[in-house]
Amino acid sequence: LAFIDADKGNYGRYYEDCLALLRPGGLIMIDNVLWGGSVADPADTSPSTVAIRELNAHLHEDGRVDLSMVPIGDGLTLARKR
Repeated sequence: LAFIDADKGNYGRYYEDCLALLRPGGLIMIDNVLWGGSVADPADTSPSTVAIRELNAHLHEDGRVDLSMVPIGDGLTLARKR
């Protein structure tokens, strides 16, 4: 089990590092994936918002994990390693 809640610009690197350490069936929990709704606002180009938007796109395309997004608070993604 890993939990990511840190500087948003490095979320992608933290995700890859955690995934490399997890066994199949392991879980990564990623906090703030909706970022107060900012990720859905194309006018928001702040570095943190862009980083989270890019991570969400990467997660969506990543065949190494099964995903579930929980829309509570700022959003939580559960990524289970296949």
